[in-house]
Amino acid sequence: MRRFRRWYGSSPLHLLALAGCFALAWYAGSRLLDQEALRVALWFAGAAVVHDLLLFPLYSAVDRGAQAVLPATTTDAPSRPAYINYLRFPAFGSAVLFLVWLPLILGLVDGFAATTGLDESVFLPRWLLVTAILFALSALVLGIRLLRDRLALRRREGQGGAGARPRAEPGGETRPAGRTRRGRQVAGRLGRVPGRGGAGG
Repeated sequence: MRRFRRWYGSSPLHLLALAGCFALAWYAGSRLLDQEALRVALWFAGAAVVHDLLLFPLYSAVDRGAQAVLPATTTDAPSRPAYINYLRFPAFGSAVLFLVWLPLILGLVDGFAATTGLDESVFLPRWLLVTAILFALSALVLGIRLLRDRLALRRREGQGGAGARPRAEPGGETRPAGRTRRGRQVAGRLGRVPGRGGAGG
C-alpha cells in the first residue's frame, strides 16, 4: 500500500473513482458524438471560451469577496473548519444545475414537455428547492462539526484543569501540583521558605 501511494500519490480507491469518472465521460461523449458530433464540438468550444473569459473571473471575484466576509480559520483553533468551504459546495452544485438546465429553468425553449414529461414551469421552483436543500445540508454539517469541536475543547480543558489542583501537605498546607520535594529543599536553602534554613534561621 505504501509503495502504491508513493507511486500514485493517493489511495487505490481514488484511482478507481477517477477511472469510473473517465469511463462515464467516455460513454456520454461517444453517445453524443454518434448523434450530432459537430454541434457537440461547437458546444464544448463555446463553453470553454465562456468559462475562461466570463465565468471564471466572475466566480473567482465572488469567492474572494466571500472569504473577506466570512471568518477564517485561526491559529489558536486549528480544528476550526474553513467556513468558505461550506459555502462553496452548495453554491457549486446549484451553479452546475443552473448551467445544465438553463434553457428550461429560464423558460427559453418550448416543446420539451413531451420529452421530459414535465411542464416547463416546474424547473425553476425545483431548482430553487434543490439549492435550498444543498445550503441547508451544508449548514447542518457545519453546525455538527462546530458542536463536536466545542465538546472536544471542553473535554480537553476539563482534563487539564483536573491535573492542576493543589495537593495538601502533611501540616495542612497546600502547594501546587508541579512543585517537587527537591524544589522545596533548594528554596529552603536559599531562604525562600521560612523555618527551613532561611537567612534569619
